[in-house]
Amino acid sequence: MKAMILAAGLGTRMRPLTDHCPKPLLPVAGKPLIVHHLERLAMAGIRDIVINVSYRGQQIIDALGDGERYGVSLQFSVERTPLETAGGLRQALPLLGEAPFILLNGDIWTDFPLERLALADGDLASLVMVDTTDFHRGGDFHLDSQGRLHAEGEPRLIYAGLGVVHPALIADLPAGEAVKLAPLLIDAMRAGRVGGWHHRGDWVDVGTPQRLAELEARLRS
Repeated sequence: MKAMILAAGLGTRMRPLTDHCPKPLLPVAGKPLIVHHLERLAMAGIRDIVINVSYRGQQIIDALGDGERYGVSLQFSVERTPLETAGGLRQALPLLGEAPFILLNGDIWTDFPLERLALADGDLASLVMVDTTDFHRGGDFHLDSQGRLHAEGEPRLIYAGLGVVHPALIADLPAGEAVKLAPLLIDAMRAGRVGGWHHRGDWVDVGTPQRLAELEARLRS
């Protein structure tokens, strides 16, 4: 299975740290955040990785190279302007191929066992979900007792920024347009084609300087 890491965002919530450094290269416990992802993917046996880049994208390409030093093989999907999640996936499809792939937000941290990621027959996506937090009390979706995700229902959980996606979910999108992923996922949920896991372990949305500092302290403790 291949993986795609989303790394094309502007990192506006992380300013001033991202004024001169793209968010994926911000250091955490002695190495760039995105390198933690590369190393964990390699340990799980996932070595073919696509990264989409836009803001200060060449810095990311120059820093990571072909990925050999991390035990992976990297390809980059360069976006002149950020294409949102679904638009970025659509542009990267020629690099990802026709099989389901792991989708990983570049600005999260989690100890979810990546080797568990898989897609059931007939599903278009399967997402890792976590408990709601102070900054997102409303949650995103409902996970039922059968491991199926729904746009409606209680209790709510947060999409953790990690999952598996089938290329068919985004294959019909027009190339080069900015398109959000959530509406496509909701349509697939209503068709009964999205599964999920409730992860109760470690997870951090590294979206602000404060949460970056908290993750740094946690990993160094």
